[in-house]
Amino acid sequence: MRNPLLDSPVSRAGCAVATAVGLLVGVPLSVGRVRREGELLVCRGLPRWAFGRGGTCVGRVYLTRDNDGPAVLRHEQVHVRQWQRYGLLLPLLYQLAGRDPSRNRFEVEAGLVDGGYARR
Repeated sequence: MRNPLLDSPVSRAGCAVATAVGLLVGVPLSVGRVRREGELLVCRGLPRWAFGRGGTCVGRVYLTRDNDGPAVLRHEQVHVRQWQRYGLLLPLLYQLAGRDPSRNRFEVEAGLVDGGYARR
């Protein structure tokens, strides 16, 4: 039997809620125009307290100061798909996966090299 919470209308609704939250934070704090890169909405120029590490994906919104090169955006696109699959379960599952990117399955799936966590 398929889990109704994963990769379903429920998870996609959760992604939409997270996207709204990301926009509520990102749009007012963003410097310059919010741009679209595939399914990702990029808010840049944010203060460092507004995101973790080099940037944070909240739903379809990527919050960052200036870490928005092509490889990082490829990495963040995978996080968008994770948000769509897991919805609002993703923050909890991500925390349970741990802070070490090399052991966090969500970061590994998104690509450690593209995410800036490992060298080519």
